[in-house]
Amino acid sequence: MTVEINDKVILGGDKFTVLAGPCVIENRDICFKIAENLLNFCSKAGVQYIFKASFDKANRTAVSSFRGHGVKRGLAILAEVREHFQIPVITDIHDPHQVKDVAEIVDILQIPAFLCRQTDLLVEAGKSGKPVNVKKGQFMAPEDMKGAIDKITSTGNEKVALTERGSSFGYHNLVVDMRSLVIMRELGAPVIFDATHSVQLPGGLGNASGGEVKFVRPLARAAASVGIDGLFMEVHPDPAKALCDGANSVDFTGAETIINEVKQIHELTR
Repeated sequence: MTVEINDKVILGGDKFTVLAGPCVIENRDICFKIAENLLNFCSKAGVQYIFKASFDKANRTAVSSFRGHGVKRGLAILAEVREHFQIPVITDIHDPHQVKDVAEIVDILQIPAFLCRQTDLLVEAGKSGKPVNVKKGQFMAPEDMKGAIDKITSTGNEKVALTERGSSFGYHNLVVDMRSLVIMRELGAPVIFDATHSVQLPGGLGNASGGEVKFVRPLARAAASVGIDGLFMEVHPDPAKALCDGANSVDFTGAETIINEVKQIHELTR
């Protein structure tokens, strides 16, 4: 139940991995600052690090919300981060036609939660040969994620991971059923917990999503105690000024604390 990302990172098994970065690529400087700090935190904690950021946030609540700089500029920044820090990178894909160009730059393709049932997208991602991380839809039962795995592995690509990011609970609210971590691991894939999207309040601000960042740390600890292979977090040097998902992003101090605590719990429970 491991996925080899490159010759440096193995997702699953005895290894623990942190996937963290800004929600969306705002600019090169912020990405470099975040990657530098998180790589330092992870190195000191003895965990693997993968930089995450989206070149396009295609599912923003409002049409006027900042989405990113597009495929060309976004991928160029991801390539710079990858090369400069010698770390793997992961980003979202939204359309089958994006797969080829994105796969040439990044180490892992990510399927957004809202698109986890999109057969054409999953199959095309599988055909790339790249590892694929599928976020469980807020509307999906954990056992139903077997369908997503099957769509990708039908291409001969067995490198699939699943991410829990909360389930819809009425309007503008998410809850995390910790049983889903166990159930999805039983499907035979490494499981990642998205601690920051799990505290999101979708559309909770009217024209944007809100969040309850105070719950990121306790939920991350709880998930680690149940058993996860990786932790996904949105991190920003100044969440109040973030152009996307600032309400559920953690700052550097919070990120370092969470990484250290989750690593200790992982060591106790693995």
